[in-house]
Amino acid sequence: MSKHYQHEVLVIGSGAAGLTLALQLDSSTRVAVICKADVNEGSTYYAQGGIAAVLDDHDSIESHVADTLAAGADLCHADAVNFTVENSRDAINWLVNQGVQFDRNSDQEQTFHLTKEGGHSRRRVIHTADATGRAVSETLTQRALKQDNIEIFTQRVAVDLIMQEGRCQGAYVFDRANDHVDVFQARFVILATGGASKAYLYTSNPDGASGDGIAMAWRAGCRVANLEFNQFHPTCLYHSKAKSFLITEAIRGEGGKLLLPNGERFMERFDERGELAPRDIVARAIDHEMKRLGSDCVYLDISHKSADFLLHHFPTVKTRCFELGIDITRDPIPVVPAAHYTCGGIVVDQHGRTDIDNLYAIGEASFTGLHGANRMASNSLLECMVYGTSAAKHIMQQLASSSAPITAADWDESQVTNSDEDVVISHNWDELRRFMWDYVGIVRTDKRLQRALNRVGLLRQEINEYYSNYKVSNDLIELRNLALVAELIIRSAMTRKESRGLHYTLDYPQTLTEAKDTILTPPIN
Repeated sequence: MSKHYQHEVLVIGSGAAGLTLALQLDSSTRVAVICKADVNEGSTYYAQGGIAAVLDDHDSIESHVADTLAAGADLCHADAVNFTVENSRDAINWLVNQGVQFDRNSDQEQTFHLTKEGGHSRRRVIHTADATGRAVSETLTQRALKQDNIEIFTQRVAVDLIMQEGRCQGAYVFDRANDHVDVFQARFVILATGGASKAYLYTSNPDGASGDGIAMAWRAGCRVANLEFNQFHPTCLYHSKAKSFLITEAIRGEGGKLLLPNGERFMERFDERGELAPRDIVARAIDHEMKRLGSDCVYLDISHKSADFLLHHFPTVKTRCFELGIDITRDPIPVVPAAHYTCGGIVVDQHGRTDIDNLYAIGEASFTGLHGANRMASNSLLECMVYGTSAAKHIMQQLASSSAPITAADWDESQVTNSDEDVVISHNWDELRRFMWDYVGIVRTDKRLQRALNRVGLLRQEINEYYSNYKVSNDLIELRNLALVAELIIRSAMTRKESRGLHYTLDYPQTLTEAKDTILTPPIN
């Protein structure tokens, strides 16, 4: 028998976007926050770089907007860019008021220390050393835990949305600790589930980035857009024991140089901005050089900076590298590109509203139009704050007039049994991530995409048959979602007959004159 929970607002995801929204709601609003693992295990916690915002007298909204539009390869929505940047200072002020301790300059600590990252023409990235995401995540989590109206549920994985009379009324949620599915009902549901970079073999993301919100929204009837634009971070640590450790872009912002194995610089052969070119250009350049040379990695060298400077600005990177035998004060860091950010997602408006009544999507799971064909560094956390705030304000306006959710049925598992073939899940998971890396990676072709589509079709048949016959588990839920989102990524990539931003194909190397979004619409059931 399923447990039933009733709240006014259900937030699926506990990263910057979800917690911002939860904390911005009126304190009388009953809120449930669903965490896939522990409350600090989302992508926000591992974000090293910072948050882009117009905070300096030498900077301007117009400059930040222009940089974002340029990085987005003419595909950004100007209204979304302006809306986000215009609200950037308020977003930072709100975080400061919540207690986030950003780094300050040494002038009596009156001003914030701002760094510069790829694509930015000014220093405008506010940060907490090289662990900004951790500072934001821990501060907002502490705030949420103190709020009587916010109830946090850990070790829970959303399975599917509850739809009644064309409206979203909640979600079925798998309790990982007790191995059963519960019913969470709410007047408003927010998908703040992050991206889908775990579709790729190499990624900077934590294990939970399996596209759950995008998949659930698609199954419920929401459009998705621009999923072909997968951002590969140019510099993830290359080491057998490093798993998915990101080397922050701020290292290049502070003068770090990319080197070939022989110590030669190469970025200026690809772009006059060198190491500070947008991420798609840097990632493709590294990929090209690795393939040309047959090298396993390239190197990022910041050793010309003093040890004190490195310890103060990059303590996380310095410590982790040292644990693996790399002293960044003397040694270059071995790096490779890895899947990092999903620029497309669930189509939403300025308030985070999806195509379905009472259903919102914010953060990396959403498509606002801000990022275009390539996300500029440190605009993602900013988007979480701005749209989390906007969605919260809109929900507060709607709460008084919305009706209570209709009673939902229990989760039905009367026709399924416990699995004795979980090896199928691990094999399918491995196959999916390998062919996505090989065929739908940094450089694509029609032939590679068709191979990927054929394989994902067969995999989804197997997975859906398995899902129909066996009780759900965390791994099965994630695999089902990841395979669906992988197919949406492939179909989106096949639709775009040009190279633009993060989507580069050898069959269509030119960029078309007219920039159009790729929008996919679910079939009518």
